[in-house]
Amino acid sequence: MAEHHYIEVNNLVKNYDTGKVKVRAVDHVSFYVEQGEMVGIMGASGSGKTTLLNILSTIDTMSEGQVLYDGVDISGMNEEELSDFRQKNLGFVFQDYNLLDTLTVEENIMLPMILNGKERIESRIKEIAEVLQISDILGKFPYEISGGQKQRAACARALVNHPELILADEPTGALDSKASTMLLHTLQIMNRELGATILMVTHDVFSACYCGRILFLNDGKICAELERGNRNKRDFLNYILDMQSKIGGEDIYAE
Repeated sequence: MAEHHYIEVNNLVKNYDTGKVKVRAVDHVSFYVEQGEMVGIMGASGSGKTTLLNILSTIDTMSEGQVLYDGVDISGMNEEELSDFRQKNLGFVFQDYNLLDTLTVEENIMLPMILNGKERIESRIKEIAEVLQISDILGKFPYEISGGQKQRAACARALVNHPELILADEPTGALDSKASTMLLHTLQIMNRELGATILMVTHDVFSACYCGRILFLNDGKICAELERGNRNKRDFLNYILDMQSKIGGEDIYAE
Protein backbone atom coordinates (compact mmCIF):
# COMPACT_ATOMS: atom_id res chain seq x y z
CA MET A 1 0.00 0.00 0.00
CA ALA A 2 1.34 3.44 -0.95
CA GLU A 3 2.36 5.76 1.88
CA HIS A 4 0.24 8.85 2.44
CA HIS A 5 0.28 11.99 4.55
CA TYR A 6 -2.17 12.31 7.44
CA ILE A 7 -3.96 15.20 5.67
CA GLU A 8 -3.65 15.73 1.93
CA VAL A 9 -5.24 18.71 0.19
CA ASN A 10 -5.15 18.51 -3.60
CA ASN A 11 -6.06 21.41 -5.92
CA LEU A 12 -8.76 22.70 -3.58
CA VAL A 13 -11.07 25.37 -5.01
CA LYS A 14 -13.94 27.26 -3.38
CA ASN A 15 -16.13 29.57 -5.47
CA TYR A 16 -18.92 31.80 -4.18
CA ASP A 17 -21.53 32.99 -6.68
CA THR A 18 -23.28 36.16 -5.49
CA GLY A 19 -25.44 36.31 -8.60
CA LYS A 20 -23.57 39.21 -10.19
CA VAL A 21 -20.01 38.26 -9.32
CA LYS A 22 -18.24 34.92 -8.86
CA VAL A 23 -15.60 35.06 -6.12
CA ARG A 24 -12.84 32.45 -5.86
CA ALA A 25 -12.03 32.36 -2.13
CA VAL A 26 -9.67 29.37 -2.38
CA ASP A 27 -7.70 28.98 -5.60
CA HIS A 28 -6.17 25.55 -6.35
CA VAL A 29 -4.56 25.07 -2.94
CA SER A 30 -2.46 21.95 -2.30
CA PHE A 31 -0.56 21.02 0.86
CA TYR A 32 -0.15 18.24 3.41
CA VAL A 33 -0.06 17.88 7.20
CA GLU A 34 1.71 15.05 8.99
CA GLN A 35 0.27 13.43 12.12
CA GLY A 36 1.49 15.24 15.25
CA GLU A 37 2.31 18.52 13.47
CA MET A 38 1.20 21.97 14.62
CA VAL A 39 0.68 24.00 11.44
CA GLY A 40 -0.31 27.66 11.20
CA ILE A 41 -2.19 29.30 8.33
CA MET A 42 -1.60 33.05 8.00
CA GLY A 43 -2.98 35.69 5.68
CA ALA A 44 -4.70 39.04 5.45
CA SER A 45 -8.42 39.43 5.96
CA GLY A 46 -10.08 38.02 2.84
CA SER A 47 -7.10 35.83 1.91
CA GLY A 48 -9.20 32.65 2.19
CA LYS A 49 -7.70 31.20 5.36
CA THR A 50 -10.97 30.83 7.31
CA THR A 51 -12.75 29.47 4.22
CA LEU A 52 -9.98 26.89 3.89
CA LEU A 53 -10.32 25.91 7.55
CA ASN A 54 -14.11 25.63 7.20
CA ILE A 55 -13.70 23.22 4.28
CA LEU A 56 -11.16 21.12 6.18
CA SER A 57 -13.54 21.02 9.17
CA THR A 58 -16.39 19.86 6.85
CA ILE A 59 -18.44 22.92 7.85
CA ASP A 60 -18.27 24.20 4.26
CA THR A 61 -18.09 22.31 0.97
CA MET A 62 -15.45 22.54 -1.76
CA SER A 63 -16.18 23.49 -5.36
CA GLU A 64 -13.33 21.42 -6.77
CA GLY A 65 -10.44 19.33 -5.51
CA GLN A 66 -9.88 16.67 -2.91
CA VAL A 67 -9.28 16.42 0.84
CA LEU A 68 -8.05 13.15 2.33
CA TYR A 69 -7.75 12.30 6.01
CA ASP A 70 -5.47 9.32 6.61
CA GLY A 71 -6.09 8.21 3.03
CA VAL A 72 -9.90 8.59 3.23
CA ASP A 73 -11.44 11.02 0.73
CA ILE A 74 -14.08 13.17 2.46
CA SER A 75 -15.08 15.06 -0.71
CA GLY A 76 -17.57 12.34 -1.66
CA MET A 77 -19.22 11.94 1.74
CA ASN A 78 -22.89 12.84 2.30
CA GLU A 79 -24.00 15.05 5.20
CA GLU A 80 -24.68 12.15 7.55
CA GLU A 81 -21.26 10.66 6.87
CA LEU A 82 -19.60 14.06 7.34
CA SER A 83 -21.39 14.60 10.65
CA ASP A 84 -20.21 11.22 11.88
CA PHE A 85 -16.67 11.97 10.69
CA ARG A 86 -16.67 15.35 12.52
CA GLN A 87 -17.81 13.83 15.82
CA LYS A 88 -15.27 11.00 15.73
CA ASN A 89 -12.20 12.75 14.33
CA LEU A 90 -12.27 16.53 14.82
CA GLY A 91 -12.03 18.95 17.73
CA PHE A 92 -12.69 22.70 17.44
CA VAL A 93 -11.35 25.79 19.22
CA PHE A 94 -12.95 29.05 18.11
CA GLN A 95 -12.31 32.71 18.92
CA ASP A 96 -15.60 33.12 20.80
CA TYR A 97 -15.33 29.90 22.89
CA ASN A 98 -18.87 28.64 21.99
CA LEU A 99 -19.52 27.52 25.60
CA LEU A 100 -23.13 27.18 26.76
CA ASP A 101 -23.82 29.59 29.65
CA THR A 102 -26.54 27.36 31.11
CA LEU A 103 -24.06 24.50 31.65
CA THR A 104 -21.10 24.30 34.01
CA VAL A 105 -17.58 24.06 32.61
CA GLU A 106 -17.59 20.34 33.33
CA GLU A 107 -20.93 19.85 31.56
CA ASN A 108 -19.67 21.83 28.55
CA ILE A 109 -16.58 19.62 28.34
CA MET A 110 -18.55 16.38 28.59
CA LEU A 111 -21.02 17.26 25.81
CA PRO A 112 -19.01 15.67 22.94
CA MET A 113 -18.62 12.45 24.94
CA ILE A 114 -22.35 12.27 25.63
CA LEU A 115 -23.15 12.86 21.95
CA ASN A 116 -20.78 10.05 20.99
CA GLY A 117 -22.09 7.69 23.67
CA LYS A 118 -18.67 7.45 25.30
CA GLU A 119 -18.01 5.91 28.71
CA ARG A 120 -15.42 6.86 31.36
CA ILE A 121 -16.70 10.44 31.13
CA GLU A 122 -15.76 11.56 34.66
CA SER A 123 -12.26 10.07 34.62
CA ARG A 124 -11.52 11.50 31.15
CA ILE A 125 -12.66 15.00 32.18
CA LYS A 126 -10.57 14.83 35.36
CA GLU A 127 -7.53 13.78 33.32
CA ILE A 128 -7.89 16.59 30.76
CA ALA A 129 -8.73 19.21 33.42
CA GLU A 130 -5.54 18.41 35.33
CA VAL A 131 -3.34 18.71 32.25
CA LEU A 132 -4.94 22.04 31.23
CA GLN A 133 -5.04 23.34 34.83
CA ILE A 134 -8.79 23.97 35.05
CA SER A 135 -9.75 21.42 37.75
CA ASP A 136 -10.74 24.22 40.14
CA ILE A 137 -13.32 25.77 37.78
CA LEU A 138 -15.19 22.64 36.61
CA GLY A 139 -18.20 23.47 38.78
CA LYS A 140 -18.43 27.09 37.64
CA PHE A 141 -20.50 28.55 34.81
CA PRO A 142 -18.84 30.31 31.83
CA TYR A 143 -20.01 33.74 33.00
CA GLU A 144 -18.14 33.20 36.28
CA ILE A 145 -14.68 32.67 34.74
CA SER A 146 -12.14 34.70 32.75
CA GLY A 147 -11.67 34.70 28.98
CA GLY A 148 -8.48 32.69 29.29
CA GLN A 149 -10.22 30.09 31.46
CA LYS A 150 -13.09 29.90 28.97
CA GLN A 151 -10.66 29.23 26.14
CA ARG A 152 -8.86 26.50 28.10
CA ALA A 153 -12.26 24.96 28.83
CA ALA A 154 -12.96 25.09 25.08
CA CYS A 155 -9.61 23.32 24.51
CA ALA A 156 -10.61 20.63 27.01
CA ARG A 157 -13.93 20.15 25.20
CA ALA A 158 -12.05 19.88 21.89
CA LEU A 159 -9.72 17.22 23.33
CA VAL A 160 -12.09 15.12 25.40
CA ASN A 161 -12.99 12.67 22.61
CA HIS A 162 -9.34 12.01 21.64
CA PRO A 163 -9.81 13.66 18.21
CA GLU A 164 -7.24 13.06 15.51
CA LEU A 165 -7.17 16.76 14.56
CA ILE A 166 -7.74 20.05 16.40
CA LEU A 167 -8.87 22.97 14.20
CA ALA A 168 -8.33 26.40 15.80
CA ASP A 169 -9.71 29.59 14.21
CA GLU A 170 -8.04 32.74 15.62
CA PRO A 171 -8.07 31.18 19.12
CA THR A 172 -6.29 34.14 20.77
CA GLY A 173 -8.36 36.81 19.00
CA ALA A 174 -10.54 37.67 22.02
CA LEU A 175 -7.81 37.33 24.68
CA ASP A 176 -5.35 39.72 26.32
CA SER A 177 -1.62 39.06 26.04
CA LYS A 178 -1.35 37.07 29.29
CA ALA A 179 -4.33 34.85 28.45
CA SER A 180 -3.05 34.45 24.86
CA THR A 181 0.31 33.19 26.11
CA MET A 182 -1.42 30.73 28.47
CA LEU A 183 -3.60 29.44 25.63
CA LEU A 184 -0.65 28.99 23.29
CA HIS A 185 1.16 27.01 25.99
CA THR A 186 -2.03 24.95 26.31
CA LEU A 187 -2.05 24.24 22.57
CA GLN A 188 1.60 23.19 22.81
CA ILE A 189 0.72 20.77 25.62
CA MET A 190 -2.14 19.39 23.51
CA ASN A 191 0.28 18.92 20.61
CA ARG A 192 3.43 17.66 22.35
CA GLU A 193 2.12 15.81 25.39
CA LEU A 194 -1.32 14.67 24.27
CA GLY A 195 -0.40 13.94 20.65
CA ALA A 196 -2.99 16.18 18.95
CA THR A 197 -2.39 17.34 15.38
CA ILE A 198 -3.26 21.06 15.28
CA LEU A 199 -4.14 23.30 12.34
CA MET A 200 -4.45 26.94 13.43
CA VAL A 201 -5.62 29.97 11.46
CA THR A 202 -4.12 33.17 12.84
CA HIS A 203 -3.11 36.68 11.78
CA ASP A 204 -0.97 37.04 14.92
CA VAL A 205 2.80 36.56 14.50
CA PHE A 206 3.29 35.75 18.20
CA SER A 207 0.74 32.92 17.95
CA ALA A 208 2.27 31.66 14.70
CA CYS A 209 5.75 31.30 16.20
CA TYR A 210 4.44 28.45 18.39
CA CYS A 211 3.83 26.37 15.25
CA GLY A 212 6.29 24.04 13.59
CA ARG A 213 5.33 25.18 10.09
CA ILE A 214 3.51 28.17 8.59
CA LEU A 215 1.54 28.39 5.33
CA PHE A 216 0.92 31.91 3.99
CA LEU A 217 -2.23 32.57 1.96
CA ASN A 218 -2.77 35.52 -0.36
CA ASP A 219 -5.76 35.89 -2.70
CA GLY A 220 -6.78 32.31 -2.02
CA LYS A 221 -3.39 30.82 -2.93
CA ILE A 222 -0.46 29.55 -0.87
CA CYS A 223 2.28 32.06 -1.62
CA ALA A 224 4.94 30.92 0.88
CA GLU A 225 5.79 28.29 3.48
CA LEU A 226 8.16 28.41 6.46
CA GLU A 227 9.46 25.65 8.72
CA ARG A 228 10.61 26.41 12.25
CA GLY A 229 13.32 23.76 12.33
CA ASN A 230 15.69 24.31 15.26
CA ARG A 231 14.89 28.01 15.65
CA ASN A 232 13.72 29.30 19.03
CA LYS A 233 10.50 31.32 19.25
CA ARG A 234 12.22 34.70 18.92
CA ASP A 235 14.20 33.67 15.84
CA PHE A 236 11.16 32.06 14.23
CA LEU A 237 9.08 35.19 14.94
CA ASN A 238 11.68 37.32 13.14
CA TYR A 239 11.75 34.78 10.28
CA ILE A 240 7.95 35.10 9.93
CA LEU A 241 8.18 38.91 9.97
CA ASP A 242 10.85 38.81 7.25
CA MET A 243 8.62 36.62 5.08
CA GLN A 244 5.64 38.94 5.59
CA SER A 245 7.79 41.83 4.43
CA LYS A 246 8.84 39.94 1.31
CA ILE A 247 5.32 38.99 0.29
CA GLY A 248 3.63 42.31 0.85
CA GLY A 249 4.40 43.98 4.13
CA GLU A 250 3.35 43.46 7.73
CA ASP A 251 0.33 45.72 7.42
CA ILE A 252 -1.56 43.22 5.27
CA TYR A 253 -1.71 40.90 8.28
CA ALA A 254 -3.33 43.43 10.57
CA GLU A 255 -6.96 42.93 11.56
